[in-house]
Amino acid sequence: MSPLIATLWLVNVTLDTCGQLAFKAAASDAGDGAARWRHMASRPWLWLGLSAYALHLASWIAFLSLVDLSKGMLLASINMVAIMLGGRFLFRETFTPLRVAGILLVSAGVAIVGAAG
Repeated sequence: MSPLIATLWLVNVTLDTCGQLAFKAAASDAGDGAARWRHMASRPWLWLGLSAYALHLASWIAFLSLVDLSKGMLLASINMVAIMLGGRFLFRETFTPLRVAGILLVSAGVAIVGAAG
C-alpha cells in the first residue's frame, strides 16, 4: 500500500469515527420529539459530526480514486472497530465476548486485505 493510500485510509477512518462519535455525543441527553431535535441542533457536536462527514466524503472519493472499490470497502470496515473502541472509551459502552470476537475478526480481515496489496 503506497504512503498516499495509507494516509487517505487513515484520514477516512479518523473522520468517519469522529463523525459517528460526535453524532452520539449530540444525541446524548436529548429530550423527546421536536425538543430533542432542537437540543441536538444547538449542540456543537452535531455540527462537528456534519463537518467531519463532509471532509470524509472528499477523502473517501480521493481514496476510491486510487484503490479498487472492493478493496476500499474491505479496508473501510475497520471503521466499525474504531467506532466501537471510541464508544467504549468515551461513552462507557460495554464489550460482550461476541463483540470482541467480531472486532478481532474484522481486524484480521482488514490486515489480510491490506497485506495482499
